[in-house]
Amino acid sequence: MNSRAEVTGSRMDTAKLAAAVVLLLAGLSAFYFFSDYSTLVRVIGLLVVSAGAGAIALQTSQGRRLWQFAGDARAEVRKVVWPTRQETMQTTLVVIVMVLILGLILWFFDSILMAIVRFLVGHGG
Repeated sequence: MNSRAEVTGSRMDTAKLAAAVVLLLAGLSAFYFFSDYSTLVRVIGLLVVSAGAGAIALQTSQGRRLWQFAGDARAEVRKVVWPTRQETMQTTLVVIVMVLILGLILWFFDSILMAIVRFLVGHGG
């Protein structure tokens, strides 16, 4: 009995997703078909159609899982301890200083290797 209910739910989910895709494609087609109208009106219409398609898609089991995932992700982001402005500035300064030091070291080694190559090739006269 449960397997039949799951199959029916799955078929309904597929139908809902197909309806959402068809609605979205119709909205896109209308956006370009009515190119004589104001862009603002067409964009608002496209946003309304997209919201409707999204609402239909969220009624499926995949849509509910996606909404639950988004809610869980939002809750996790709220738990993050973000660095203060001072910590961010100090870390940025350390990164800049290390990049400059590493750049100078690489420039020094490059200069030495270039001098060696010029000496070996005979252009370093």
